[in-house]
Amino acid sequence: MIINFHKLIISLITFLTFFLILRLFLKRKIRTSKFKKWWIIISDKFHDHQFLKVPEFNENSQENQLFRRVSLYLNSLESLENSDYTNLFSGSNPTDILLSLSPNQTIIDNFLEAHLVWKYDVVVSPNDNSNTKSFLLRIRKRDKRRVLRPYLQHIHTISDDIDHRVRDIRLFTNSSTGWKTVPFTHPASFETVSMDAELKIKIKSDLETFLKSKQYYHRLGRVWRRSYLLYGPSGTGKSSFVSAMAKCLSYDVYDLDISKIENDSDLKFILLQTSPRSLILVEDFDKYVVKPPSSMAVSMSGLMNFMDGVVNSCCEERVMVFTMTGKEEIDPAILRPGRIDVHIYFPLCDFNNFKSLANNYLGIKEHKLFSQVEEMFNTGATMSPAEIGELMIVNRNSPSRAIKSVINALQTTSSGNSFMMTESCKGTPKNGFRSGRESIDETDDLIGDIGCRDGVKEIRKLYGFLRRKSGRRSGSFDLGT
Repeated sequence: MIINFHKLIISLITFLTFFLILRLFLKRKIRTSKFKKWWIIISDKFHDHQFLKVPEFNENSQENQLFRRVSLYLNSLESLENSDYTNLFSGSNPTDILLSLSPNQTIIDNFLEAHLVWKYDVVVSPNDNSNTKSFLLRIRKRDKRRVLRPYLQHIHTISDDIDHRVRDIRLFTNSSTGWKTVPFTHPASFETVSMDAELKIKIKSDLETFLKSKQYYHRLGRVWRRSYLLYGPSGTGKSSFVSAMAKCLSYDVYDLDISKIENDSDLKFILLQTSPRSLILVEDFDKYVVKPPSSMAVSMSGLMNFMDGVVNSCCEERVMVFTMTGKEEIDPAILRPGRIDVHIYFPLCDFNNFKSLANNYLGIKEHKLFSQVEEMFNTGATMSPAEIGELMIVNRNSPSRAIKSVINALQTTSSGNSFMMTESCKGTPKNGFRSGRESIDETDDLIGDIGCRDGVKEIRKLYGFLRRKSGRRSGSFDLGT
């Protein structure tokens, strides 16, 4: 009996030693091979699990930001790169290669010595062929309390870092079935737009301040969003400036065509479908509010609720941008602060704008013909920056020929047409209010529009632009009271 007992002990020690050696071997081997997946699958059979679902949209049909963060995080994992099957996509640069999960693909992640299994679940509806997307997380119940909260925080941290480094801006357009999206590839930026340098700095500073103001807005009891009105004649760079704003903010652009909206409820619903960190653009907004087309199904009340109604309060971290050719015929209720916070005027070209265009298009800062161009502007002749830019593009190989073509075009511009084009954006009420400002004199009107009421001269000192030597009105930056 004693001999058999000793043999049993030796056999047991031998088995345990072999098991420990095998375990150490597998631990090293598993890290770099597919045996890891098999080992986890087999070992998971002996544990209880909990399943957590991360859907693409919440119950209000708004985008679930956790879904986007999980997608960014999982697509960055090394285990996805080493998986048997992975989708490859080109990035914004031709050399960029992006990895992406396939529908119903499973991927394993490790965090704090816990094994977490993700599945990209895609269900196709047989009725309308629409896709319902979600991520399904499987976690051991014994690990949930210890791991889940720090793991989700880890996902937030990593996804934010990825978002800031590689995020591609996208353009969304509305249709009868919702938003359609494509990459946003407009090349304009704050460095390329032609605008008064001081005004450009103020606008960029205002955008950057907004990005950091979430707690400040909440402390005031206000929705964290900001709205801008870009107004001025056609061809003055409003659309290009929208691109510059989107790139400065790193926000997606939602180009909203109100004529495609069937009723006020659909307008609210499509607003709820926009995501945070987005710029909502409504171009030619004056055509919807001055003389709405008979085919337009959205009411004036619906438009105002869209700008600052209860539904809008559910859409934080958004910037709304409206473009117009002029605001003198717009109802002051539409332009009031809260609906429109900042007014930015885009004038026709003057000599300073011309020099900026010559530097961008022709690569010159001075030229012997500049004096003639300045004289033409001082006599009242003017053109839009787009028209001058086109002349420079056509003659870009010869700066002298390009400037001469601009001089000839300015000479053919009649003073009457120039006056009418310049007057098209005059007479606009300060910060959207008509009442209480009727006594402003001509000199006061030459100062850039400023968002101040009677008696608040300090705001004018901070944000106003003094009249230029030419006597023409510079770009204006109106801050709402």
